[in-house]
Amino acid sequence: MANQSNMGLDLELTPRRRQVLSNGTMGMLSFVIAETMMFLGLISAFTIARATAGVWPPPGQPRLPIEATALTTLALLVSGVFLWRAGRIFRHHPGRAQQPFLIAIVLGTLFVFFQGAEWVALLNQGLTLASSQQGSFFYLIVGMHALHAVGALVFMWYCLRELQALRLTPSAFGAAQVLWLFVVGIWPVLYLRVYL
Repeated sequence: MANQSNMGLDLELTPRRRQVLSNGTMGMLSFVIAETMMFLGLISAFTIARATAGVWPPPGQPRLPIEATALTTLALLVSGVFLWRAGRIFRHHPGRAQQPFLIAIVLGTLFVFFQGAEWVALLNQGLTLASSQQGSFFYLIVGMHALHAVGALVFMWYCLRELQALRLTPSAFGAAQVLWLFVVGIWPVLYLRVYL
């Protein structure tokens, strides 16, 4: 009986470990690492295809809107800054994180909208999946990024609704933050490699 009471006492005196990352954040980090490897594979394949073709975009294909895409890239980067800021606020005052979180979502939505408009214009000008190998890679790489961006935005809109109802957990917020910062962080690499 004395041993049992001592065992219980020992358990109470053992300090609890502080959880560094929530399960949601850790799970999203694992997903992001896998997706980073996928994007690196796509960029490598595009680099090889581009080296053999010589000119990008190929002759007879429309020029990519480098300047307009640079502006949407800036909007995406600023959305990442606002999300980072929202995360810092969320830790101490969750209710106050709504405004920077909403700004991040709106800027991200504008990025996706303008990228979609860019695609429509390029398709109308003749740059299609079938027009060249580089065109196929362009739509594959930028399209995969767009899918990630749309998925992240849907998740962030859901998180915003939960935040407004004061039901958003740190785990869900952390997962949304990791996913969106991945979308933001991988885009400059894609822009520099595919557009320039």
